Amino acid sequence: MAIQWFPGHMHLTKKAIQERIKEIDVVIELLDARLPGSSANPMLAELTGAKPALKVLNKQDLADPARTALWLDHYNSQPGTRAIGLDASMTAPAKALIDACHALAPTRGSMVKPMRVLICGIPNVGKSTLINTLTGKRATKTGDEAGITKIEQRLVLADGFYLWDTPGMLWPRIIVAKSGYNLAASGAIGRNAFEEEEVALELLDYLIPNYPQLLEARYKVEVTPGITDEALLEAIGRKRGAVMSKGRINLQKAAEIVIYEFRAGTPGRITLETPEEFARWMAAGTLLDAERQVKKDKIETSRLIKLKKIPRPAKPE
Repeated sequence: MAIQWFPGHMHLTKKAIQERIKEIDVVIELLDARLPGSSANPMLAELTGAKPALKVLNKQDLADPARTALWLDHYNSQPGTRAIGLDASMTAPAKALIDACHALAPTRGSMVKPMRVLICGIPNVGKSTLINTLTGKRATKTGDEAGITKIEQRLVLADGFYLWDTPGMLWPRIIVAKSGYNLAASGAIGRNAFEEEEVALELLDYLIPNYPQLLEARYKVEVTPGITDEALLEAIGRKRGAVMSKGRINLQKAAEIVIYEFRAGTPGRITLETPEEFARWMAAGTLLDAERQVKKDKIETSRLIKLKKIPRPAKPE
């Protein structure tokens, strides 16, 4: 099942970015270091054009450090782009952000020519928590739930440095199926838009070959060669006491345990994608989306012909 989620306030966020971007010097996109590709908003590139971009891999303390290094190299190799990692343990995140923005726009940052920065990100990526840390006060609401922030606000980080915060925004249609599951697992998608059991199975399917030792250590189960995600979810449910009458496993409860503990980083430092993997997923998703669009166009053409709004194509002689 494809996962989609685009509430009404995200349309307003899109419009706000389109208006604000005209006077912005640098765009900061906050990414989830556990899923840097899936949490990068493809619509943002269209909205911001060629503005210098700072990719901030947030929650890097929850992510696989080796894979974080790969993603930082990936983004730093792109023109007009810098990438840095942040986590809750950093003592001076504001300085790191300000220095990186000055490197991207060296002529800005004085009282005469202030640095004007727009910070964006998907829901629940930690943007509100970061901004509260930057300002040293509770400037925005926070919570482990997508869609908390719903209004734009301006903040002053330093003399001549203005930051515009925007609500979290996904994109109207997620074309990479794996990204939908990863976003749901991370908490970026509203809980009513997906089935926990399905997301937990997809998550375990990836963790089995990539992080078997972490699974064994956390859940005290054997991750044997060839074990399926369904069998592992049942084993986790049995270990955690999610057992109903006649020995049946409460898979819903087991799935909630797996998802919650991934979000909290309890099993260990995990990253759900590498740059190479995400590139393959994106290529496959783009191809499938193009094929889907061709089918839709054919259906729409047939409908218009039936309504006699367009002429029927001439048959080749």
